[in-house]
Order: sequence, then structure tokens, then C-alpha cells
Amino acid sequence: MSYQDHTLTDQVSEQNAPIGADPAGPEMFGHPKGLFYLFFAELWERFSFYGMRALLVLYMVNNLFESFANRDEIAIGIYAAYGALVYATPVIGGMIADRLLGYRKAIMLGAVLMALGHFALAIEHPVFFYGSLALLIVGNGFFKPNISTMVGTLYKEGDTRRDAGFTIFYMGINIGAMVAPLICGWLGMTYGWHYGFGAAGVGMLLGLIMFWQGGRSGVFGNNGLPPEPAVIKERVAGITKEAWISILSFLSLPVFGLLLFNGTLDLPGFGETVFDGSIMHIVMNYILLPVIALVLIYNLVKVDSVERQRLFVVILLTFFITVFWSFFEQAGSSLTLFAERNVNLTFMNAAQTNSINPFFIILFALPFSAMWVFLSKRRVNPFTPVKFALGIAQLGLGFLIFAWSANYADAEGRVSIWFLILGYMFITTGELFVSPVGLSKVTELSPKKIVAFIMGIWFLSSSFAHYIAGLIAKLTAVSGTEGEAATGMASLLVYTSVFEQIAYVAFGFAVLALLLTPIMRKWMHGIH
Repeated sequence: MSYQDHTLTDQVSEQNAPIGADPAGPEMFGHPKGLFYLFFAELWERFSFYGMRALLVLYMVNNLFESFANRDEIAIGIYAAYGALVYATPVIGGMIADRLLGYRKAIMLGAVLMALGHFALAIEHPVFFYGSLALLIVGNGFFKPNISTMVGTLYKEGDTRRDAGFTIFYMGINIGAMVAPLICGWLGMTYGWHYGFGAAGVGMLLGLIMFWQGGRSGVFGNNGLPPEPAVIKERVAGITKEAWISILSFLSLPVFGLLLFNGTLDLPGFGETVFDGSIMHIVMNYILLPVIALVLIYNLVKVDSVERQRLFVVILLTFFITVFWSFFEQAGSSLTLFAERNVNLTFMNAAQTNSINPFFIILFALPFSAMWVFLSKRRVNPFTPVKFALGIAQLGLGFLIFAWSANYADAEGRVSIWFLILGYMFITTGELFVSPVGLSKVTELSPKKIVAFIMGIWFLSSSFAHYIAGLIAKLTAVSGTEGEAATGMASLLVYTSVFEQIAYVAFGFAVLALLLTPIMRKWMHGIH
């Protein structure tokens, strides 16, 4: 699990949510009781998300596309498209909740869609496979941005317990993310893929039940209800607007399925059409990126000189965080395949290695928070661009450790699991240098009139990062004969060569961030 789940949602809530409109009354352990319903709902949702994610590439390579010589490339492409879309839809889901549904209805709709998606994934058939991923993408768009916003509504503005409440909620995210690969990975790779995916579905169902029970018990007060209840009951073509949202959500599934699909389809009016990721390429590079660029240029022209310079810093920080996640997100694809094929997994399987990152997040998150406070009191806390440089450098060191492991491989091309663990540790410490502080500074630096838009771009930076991560991971794709996995020294050299290149490129971007620090610091105009 990445800290970005916390920063991309909880800090959005802190900036834009109608905070403390109706703080819930009942308390437990010194916090609103509703917090603990949200804690367990999110824990189980993250359990389902990361349990499925740990198995996804392995399932595609070893089962769904096993007979394809280019199965690695297909699996990595689908995984990258899935990740890109998962981080794009929350922008839309958050807007719909803000303006029409309210947070509760959006969360319930998202949870139902995701539960259906997980259980459909347990059916080992291509149609169910693409349909289930589409359900997860749409469901996550409704669920993820809004459950974190609900946490913010439980506290009055200025409540000193607020940060602690988000910390508790954040730990639930990481517990779910850490435990999921261990359980789902064990079930999936020991008893069958459908058991692992089914377990993820059960987790999502438990999250749905927990949230529904919280609403039923009244611990959320009046928070999260539709902003204008009468509006969603208005009818369009005889159907309420609320129902139309659900209908359109299901109608959008084929669109997302096609964005993910790899193969040939006979489309009415088009004939046989090849899908190989080119649609995602067009969407990301020729539609989304130009639109974002044009809107940014428009806003750069409108704001005053101080705001303009701060906005340039935001653009640079967003660029560097995109670079970071592009390398970091090798975790679910190339690093998982590397673990399966070239690591001596003495006490876990390849899917379970996805629990290493959230384990280190849980271990280091509070000490890092204390460290920043300690350094601030002594006025030696590094400026944000320096933290970004150090974070990217640590990520580079993690990948360099993966690359160095080739020097200590056995005759079968396998390396000690401790190289994997140590590399992940540095990737995680790098994450803690960039992700928790990144969005906080972005919201401070952005012109007040376009804060929401800039935060939307921050969401989409993760989407672009997943897309780029797929392009990088495809460099590690190893082909083999039909039904035969590529392993041994040949695959080890492919993986470690790419990991070494990632390390050096990361060091280069770290140096660039340091070189730009003086001008970025000047353009921040007093914001640390």
C-alpha cells in the first residue's frame, strides 16, 4: 500500500469537505464513534483492493494468458491501464458526491460495485475478468474519495483530535493493505486463484456491511447526506437522477472494459478491431494531457505574479511526484514477477511480497512524523524540494539494491529475499519523504480559486504514473515458449538491468530537484 492513498483522499477532505457541519454525538476511545465504523469499512475495502492487486499480474501471467509468448507484456499493459483508471475515476466520483449523491450514497454505490467486481473476478473467464476490473474501477471512483471525506465531517473545525482521527483511519488503510496480500496471496497461490479473489470479495462485503451498519446506527449524524435531497429525486425520462447515476455507472462498464482489453474484437460498423493499449495511449497523451496543459496555461495567465510563481512550483512538485510513482508502481507488476521468478521466497510467496511496503509504512510512519516535528523545532526541517530530492534518491537506492542482488544469485538465478526486503525498505522511506508532505504543500501553494482543480491534477498524476509505470515494466517483459515460464539467469539479468536503469534515472531526477531547490524556494514566497 502506498501512503498516497492517505494523501490523495484525506487531505482532499481537509481542504474541501463541509467540515464539522454536524459532528456525530456518540464517542468511543475519545473519538466520534463513527470513526471506528469508517476505520473498519476502509480496512476491509483496502483488504479487498490490495488482496486482488497482489494476485492480478500473477493470475494473468500464469493462468489467463499462460499460452501467449508475450504474456508478460499483455499482463503488464492491462495492470497499468487498470491502475491509471483506478486513480482517475475518483475525480469524477468525488464531484458527483459533492453535487448530487452525497458521500453516503456514493460510498454505498461504490461498495456494491466493487463487491460485485471482486466476486466476478473469482470466475475464471475473460469476459468476467474484464467486466470485474471495470466494476472495480467505477466502484473505486465512488468509494475511495468519499469515505475519507466522511472522516473529516465527524470533527468540528479546529478540533484538536482531528489529526489523530485521520492517523487512526490511516492505520486502518495500512493494516488492510498489509494483511491482504498475506491471506489472499496464500489462498490464491495455494488453493486456486478463485479462492484468493473470493477472499478479496468477502473483505469488500465486510466493508460494505460495516459502513451500512454505521449509517443504520446513527453514528454519522446527518453527515454525508445528499446536499439537496429533492434534486436527486427529480425525474428525467421518468427515472430519478439518483437511479440514473447507477444506470450510467453500469452503462460505462463496457467503455472501461475496452480501455483494458487486449486482443481482437468484431465491432459492429468497424469489423475486426485490435486492442493493444493504443486507446489508453490516445486518452492519456492526446486528450487528457493537452486539456490539463491548456487549463493550467489559462490559469497561469489569470493569476498575479506571486500566485503564478507558486503555481509553477506546484507544477514542478506534481512532475516529481509523477516520476516517483512511475518507479514506485513497479511493485505490483515487474517486482512481483521478479519475486516469483528470481527470489528465494523462504517464508512468503510472490503475491505476499506486496505486504512488505505497508509493513514498513506502519513501522516508520509515526517515527517519521515525530522526526519532522523534532527537526522543525530546531529549524532544520528540510524544505519540500529537498525532501522530494531525498525521497527520489532513496527510491533509486532501493532499485539499486534490487539490481545489485544479481551479483549474489545462485546457479538457478535466484537471490536472497533480504535484497527484496531491504530494497522495499528504502523505497518506503523515500515514499515517506515525498507523499505525506506533497499534497499538503500543493494545497498551500495553489491559488485559492483553483485549489480543487489542482488537487484533481494531483489525483491524475497518479493515473499518469501508473500508465508510465506500465511502459517501464514492459521493458522487463520476458517471453518464453507456450505455457513455459521464463526463469533463471536470463530473466534475472533482464529484471536487474531495468532496475539499475531506474535507479540511475531516479538519482538524476533527485539531482535535478536539488538544482531547482533555490529557485523553487524563492518562488514559494515564504511557504516552507
